[in-house]
Amino acid sequence: MPNTLWTLLVAAVTAVVTTLAVGLFVTPRMEARKKRLGEVHTARDTFGANMLRVISACSLLQRFELLSADDPDWTPVMRERLTNERNRWLQQLDEATMWLLDNAATYAGSWPNARIIRFAIDYAGHARAIVLSEREETTKVELLLALTMPVQRQFFGYPWSRARHVLADHRAFATTIARISGEPSTP
Repeated sequence: MPNTLWTLLVAAVTAVVTTLAVGLFVTPRMEARKKRLGEVHTARDTFGANMLRVISACSLLQRFELLSADDPDWTPVMRERLTNERNRWLQQLDEATMWLLDNAATYAGSWPNARIIRFAIDYAGHARAIVLSEREETTKVELLLALTMPVQRQFFGYPWSRARHVLADHRAFATTIARISGEPSTP
């Protein structure tokens, strides 16, 4: 009987000490880590959402081009409405690329590979530079799409798609950057 009581007492003390140690030392560190990881994943999700916003706005701008003022199929009211929508889409591009550049350190630094980090930062910088440039609107839209599509697939595509297209996507990205650097920024 004394051995059983002694075993139960040791087990109880061990459980209390373990619980206290975990509560005092491990749990606070895990909570802090959980918060940091949550912020990183939120930034990554917003990164993806802004890339999709760029793709969406560019696609809409390509699809709904302004027609000439003397086109009889468009009334002045419809022309004004379309102009307002196009301005709203351009504003979305401005806001999305601004966020991408301003928060690059938050989301890019969360990936483990220096090459991937550089890819995200280069994308954000070049996308913002395109929006700020004095290029024609159609050229900006075309360049933004060409720049965004390979990056979006590499960060948010299915793993087999990323692996299959990694070389082609990096090549397309480099070609677009060369095109951006080679073209004059004024129309």
